[in-house]
Amino acid sequence: MRKNFNGQIILDTYGYNTGLAIDPIEKKPLYQFYPTTGVLSFGTLGCNMGCQFCQNWQTTKNKSDPKSLNYNSPQDIVALALKHNCKSVAFTYNDPIIFFEYALDCAKLCRQFGIKTVAVTSGYINPEPAKEFFALMDGANIDLKGFSEKFYAKNCLAKLEPVLDTIKYVCNQTNCHVELTTMLIEGENDSEEELRAECEWILNNVGADVPLHFSAFFPRYKFENRKATEFSTLIKAYKIAKEVGLNYVYTGNITNIQTSTTYCKNCGKGVIVRNGYQLLEYNLDNSGRCKFCATQCDGRF
Repeated sequence: MRKNFNGQIILDTYGYNTGLAIDPIEKKPLYQFYPTTGVLSFGTLGCNMGCQFCQNWQTTKNKSDPKSLNYNSPQDIVALALKHNCKSVAFTYNDPIIFFEYALDCAKLCRQFGIKTVAVTSGYINPEPAKEFFALMDGANIDLKGFSEKFYAKNCLAKLEPVLDTIKYVCNQTNCHVELTTMLIEGENDSEEELRAECEWILNNVGADVPLHFSAFFPRYKFENRKATEFSTLIKAYKIAKEVGLNYVYTGNITNIQTSTTYCKNCGKGVIVRNGYQLLEYNLDNSGRCKFCATQCDGRF
């Protein structure tokens, strides 16, 4: 995605978009970041990881000429977001770390117009650029793809430790709202031992209030002969996370009201009741407090 041009490394995909669309923010997935609002979503080509199960492999593994795609400058992105009343802009579909310069130019301009910025990322980034990148992000969903170095090495062609470092940094040292996602692949990253270790790490390193999503895998790319994740596998992970003590746990890619709902961490009542991306009940006041017991729900509202 980068090349040497007259002695300088340039981003060849700058401005060339894949998947420019308006999504519900819940699709990112971000369940506690301005719920029900619209987000302008886009990505480019390429990735900095080699996931054998990539759900967006047609673009992340694509080596065609980016100039065959639509071009949108940062000014165009802001104009589209304003035109369609989008609360935020999301850098997604492929990892924005790959289009670092383009994402940051868009983010800086979004800030000037009061548009929130969202990164959907693997968190596989060095510490110094992470500071520059996340300083301009209002929200992020970081993909914690598994919880073993073996899984990352074998299936992602990457390492776990840098991802954990990024999660700790963004959660503990920035103002960025963070939610985490783990896509469960049966037989690869869904053992009870690994799931419990992941949830305990989250609890001990970033706290009980960071939302965690367990999403279902569907056969794609080099894992196209694997079976899709059973709902029972997601429920197992959901229950483990709750047992460990995480306050906000969700399941994704399979619709279920009980495990899509945000519960008050004090009284336990449903404060945001969902059926997938559909809102059924909203029991928070304007500042994000539970209408039943006045406890603040963690997030941005």
